[in-house]
Amino acid sequence: MKIGVLALQGAFIEHCQMLERLGVQSYQVRLPQQLQGLDGLIIPGGESTTIGKLAQDYNFIEPLRAFGATKAIWGTCAGAILLSKDAHRDQPLLRLMDITIVRNAFGRQVDSFEIALEMPCLSQNGSQAPPFHAVFIRAPIIETVSADARVLARLADGRIVAAQQKHFLATSFHPELTQDDRLHRYFLRMVEDAQKTHEQRGAVLVINKENS
Repeated sequence: MKIGVLALQGAFIEHCQMLERLGVQSYQVRLPQQLQGLDGLIIPGGESTTIGKLAQDYNFIEPLRAFGATKAIWGTCAGAILLSKDAHRDQPLLRLMDITIVRNAFGRQVDSFEIALEMPCLSQNGSQAPPFHAVFIRAPIIETVSADARVLARLADGRIVAAQQKHFLATSFHPELTQDDRLHRYFLRMVEDAQKTHEQRGAVLVINKENS
């Protein structure tokens, strides 16, 4: 499995290190053509306006949307903003997920915090998953989810901090800054599921073509 990490700005190195600890090949992606041959992509935290502007300058927007048509993408913090359809300001967005985002929802850098977060999606074999140690740094909030997007985690006050829509994953926090690899493993399973779905659709198209 080959996973790319968009390396225009932000915490891309930490994602690569986590993937390597899991025995997965990681690739720092700086040009659109480097998306070729990848099985999935992580868009890291950083400054979403800067990442979006660089993505525009390097003609990444449409190639990223095309990549997401069949392959899994995970956005953390700023990456989640880029995946959203609306961030309440004029900035480049991929608009791949039916979520709206509020940027810097908790205030400035000094208001960053860490919390034990309940994430039932990480449960396996019917047992309850231990809380995930979530690191929030100038973090956004997922304001709304719609269509077939679903909530994966909320804070105690009900605010949404993780969501999934098909093969897209958005988290307001930074899993790559912890030693807990469960969300990276969860994303790798999403990558495998997206591959299987794409292969099944391709097989159906071949059968339909042969029968036509």
